[in-house]
Amino acid sequence: MHDGGPRPDDPGTDSGGPGEDTVATRCAVRREQLGLSREEAARRAGMSVPYLSQLETFRGDFDPAALMRLAAALEMPYDELTGGPREAAPGQQPAGTNPALEHLSEDDCWRRLGTHGIGRIGLMTGPAPVVLPVNFLVDGRTVVYRTESGGAAAAADGDPLAFEADHIDAHVSRGWSVLITGTAEHITDPGTVEVLATRPGAQPWAGGKRDLWIRIRPGQVTGRTIHTR
Repeated sequence: MHDGGPRPDDPGTDSGGPGEDTVATRCAVRREQLGLSREEAARRAGMSVPYLSQLETFRGDFDPAALMRLAAALEMPYDELTGGPREAAPGQQPAGTNPALEHLSEDDCWRRLGTHGIGRIGLMTGPAPVVLPVNFLVDGRTVVYRTESGGAAAAADGDPLAFEADHIDAHVSRGWSVLITGTAEHITDPGTVEVLATRPGAQPWAGGKRDLWIRIRPGQVTGRTIHTR
């Protein structure tokens, strides 16, 4: 068993410069998520503490057999430890060169939202705010979504809430976000519901009946975009 340090000829692991996602960062983050000390993680993986310490601080190649034991100890797939999640969250790439942050006009915000998509709503359902993904439609200058009556996203009529949608181009480290704050309005007119139900994007990805339609009446519409100079 090789446990004396990194070997430059070992295959199967990634390397990178500062700020990049590597085996070292994924190992350290996962260990902290599980609440394991470095000593406990090393014991579970059958390796020395100095070797694990090197792995969490050195960007390079390590013995694949040791990494397989470590992945098991960290309760994660080997390929996820060595290469990252197959469906990683957007924004894994480092920031672009000479980035610029600019505010969008309200007209630009509505144009970015288009006709429909997936966004997030933020509302108070208890002692802390909750943020949930929803399929949304743009109806005039309002946002509409459907949910289950009594469900987590079922804001009461007149409740304050927020809506956010964004787009990220990870390859060039560019993107935009739109934030709408306003109030919830239950849509009860059968004709309006019938028209909305035939729109592209009206069928929720989560499935189910979802017979409560909610319109977000905007109080404020703001947006930002990040691009490179």
